Amino acid sequence: MQNVKNLVNQQLDALLEGETDLVANMANAAALLNISLEDINWVGFYRYVPSDDELILGPFQGNVACMHIKNGDGVCGTALKQKHSLRVADVHQFAGHIACDANSKSELVIPLFKDGQAIGVLDIDSPILDRFSSEDEENLNAFGDILVKHVDLG
Repeated sequence: MQNVKNLVNQQLDALLEGETDLVANMANAAALLNISLEDINWVGFYRYVPSDDELILGPFQGNVACMHIKNGDGVCGTALKQKHSLRVADVHQFAGHIACDANSKSELVIPLFKDGQAIGVLDIDSPILDRFSSEDEENLNAFGDILVKHVDLG
């Protein structure tokens, strides 16, 4: 399984080669994960808006989603505020969880930063309890690093 996930990271790096637009890269990254990961029901991005200190819905694959998440709220906002990934085995046990989709049972959120500047988060939901492993977290952190490498903030 490790090799499959490394392959997805290699595919992302090749897919984004020469493109630096954040939204375009997030869109293709979400689509790539959607076709590559099993047992997920939502994958996508929330972009950080510093002027409002919140996350706003970005490119995604799945059911409709919450559009605004305050920094520090829910799993996404908490991961951004704490500046580290959050792997939640049972979202219903996470204090302050924002239930955008009642079918979601577990979640993995990867905060995205470039040169210390918050860009947003990668959010992945699953209808299965404890879907995400430490290996998933490690590989998806690397996936996030590859995405950020291809973003031009200027």
